[in-house]
Amino acid sequence: MSNIILRNVIEDDLPIFFKHQQNREANYMAAFTSIDPSDWDSFTTHWNKILTDNDIMKQTIIIENNVVGHISRFEQFGEPEVSYWIGKEYWGKGIATKALREFLKHITIRPLYARAAKDNAGSLKVLEKCGFVITGEDSGYSNARGEDVEEFILTLK
Repeated sequence: MSNIILRNVIEDDLPIFFKHQQNREANYMAAFTSIDPSDWDSFTTHWNKILTDNDIMKQTIIIENNVVGHISRFEQFGEPEVSYWIGKEYWGKGIATKALREFLKHITIRPLYARAAKDNAGSLKVLEKCGFVITGEDSGYSNARGEDVEEFILTLK
């Protein structure tokens, strides 16, 4: 696998992120997604808020000149948190782990939090490889699953 490049998200990335969001399995694993992943207007409204919020650090993940996903740091429940989305076709190649490790080099805030559905083994593995440890649990309604889903809260100290 080639080196990962992280760069600021640009508007031209959005159609690719939108396409990634169309995958049913990816939505199921992410669990806490938009109500209608196929709603372009809702998607662009959401991303325009992200793009104009200077408190959110958002990066596009690129490999071999291909946009493969995105990663961000934002505030949730008053705490700094990281999140990422990798296109399904790029799963299982170590991309999320490499991207998160690189991203964390630029974030000095500790503790830093992340969340993952309890059954999202891939994401839990990525977070643990990057030093996050499970420190709590929560649950919430999952649009992608149509039911409440339990999640782990992970902390990087």
